[in-house]
Amino acid sequence: MVQLTVITIGALSSHFKESVSEYEKRLSQFCTVNNVNIKESKIADEDDRTQIENALSEEADRIISKIPVGAYKIALCVEGEMPDSIKLSEIIRKASDTSGKICLIIGSSHGLHDKVKQKCNYRLSVSRLTFPHQLMRVILLEALYRSFSIIANKKYHK
Repeated sequence: MVQLTVITIGALSSHFKESVSEYEKRLSQFCTVNNVNIKESKIADEDDRTQIENALSEEADRIISKIPVGAYKIALCVEGEMPDSIKLSEIIRKASDTSGKICLIIGSSHGLHDKVKQKCNYRLSVSRLTFPHQLMRVILLEALYRSFSIIANKKYHK
């Protein structure tokens, strides 16, 4: 069974927990889901680019230390590709077949440091729109469930 690791920065609010749990339950027929939550680095002045860069670098080190060895790594970032559901399912299938481990990384509200992106095999953008990172976790899990459903020829995709 495929091992799916989702690394996120920042805590998940209670109103998103039910949706995350529902998709994790659905995904359990296709893979094991491991959530790794990393505390967001504190930034005293949100307008200070140096503080933001330092925080992203600190978060990057913690993220990199949690990536499973041998995993196919996908960074969620604005400059990533925007595949449709079929294309994403092909990426997930190939990653599953090749390594058996997939690690998806959602950064903080300031994004991901380049050193995380450079370690990744693929950069994914879900939309040109900006979403709160907690909501992005739900959207990502739904997209993954849809991908695994497509791979398994299930009707959910329709």
